[in-house]
Order: sequence, then structure tokens, then C-alpha cells
Amino acid sequence: MGLSWQHLLIFLVIALLLFGRGKISSLMGDVAQGIKAFKKGMAEDDTAKTETPPAAPAAIEGTAQKPVAPAQTTETKA
Repeated sequence: MGLSWQHLLIFLVIALLLFGRGKISSLMGDVAQGIKAFKKGMAEDDTAKTETPPAAPAAIEGTAQKPVAPAQTTETKA
């Protein structure tokens, strides 16, 4: 038992009677403005990420040790 087309039609008629045409159309306009603002904000966020170069890693002084050269082994053939 789901919603049939008749149920949906009755629901839409009641919604129109309660809210009126003007209220519903203004509500849809507000929703459209919200979507546009969201898309604009996402586009600005993407451009901000691509414009700023990544920061260089900071070096911590005094903690790194100098690399040690590997010991050379001399093998003699007998």
C-alpha cells in the first residue's frame, strides 16, 4: 500500500489551499537562491585551493643527524 497518483493529487490540492500559489513560488525561489549560493561558495573554495601554493615543510634544527657513510669491506681472495 503505497501512495497512488490520487493521493498525491489530493495532497497537492490541500497544499495549494493552505499555502497559496504565491507562498509556494516564493519558497521555491528561496530554495533556488540557496542552491546558487552553495554552488558559488564551492567554486570559490576550489579556486582558493588551487591559487595558494603548498607551504614548504619546516625544518627542525638540532634533531637531524648527519648521514653515516657505509663501511667499506675489503675481501681478499685466497
